[in-house]
Amino acid sequence: MISKVGQVMLYVNNQDEAVDFWSKKLGFAVVADEKSQGMRWIEIAPSEGAETSIVLHDKETVEKMSQGLNLGTPSLMFFTEDVEKLFKEFTEKNITVGGIVDMPSGKVFNFADNEDNYFAVMEK
Repeated sequence: MISKVGQVMLYVNNQDEAVDFWSKKLGFAVVADEKSQGMRWIEIAPSEGAETSIVLHDKETVEKMSQGLNLGTPSLMFFTEDVEKLFKEFTEKNITVGGIVDMPSGKVFNFADNEDNYFAVMEK
């Protein structure tokens, strides 16, 4: 039986730039940076002890190894305790953000990473 989501694979064009974005702008921790058999993967997470992490893979390398694999960006929803404070922080860091929207489940806004992939953040 599946008990939790362990990792989300995010295929990027430039792993070093992606690490800079997620760690320096969003404050994620680099959990691991591994290389093996011509492949590099970098595991990042919002904080130490997070149950789910994101693994940054080089899109071109993965495509060569696994033709037909869906390399599209996953639709991710992150949670925060104060969406307005986070929105302000992202804006001050020049992160592309959409407006805050009141949804039945809470306030939410979207943001783009350094490769123009969009993700969402909801207040919980």
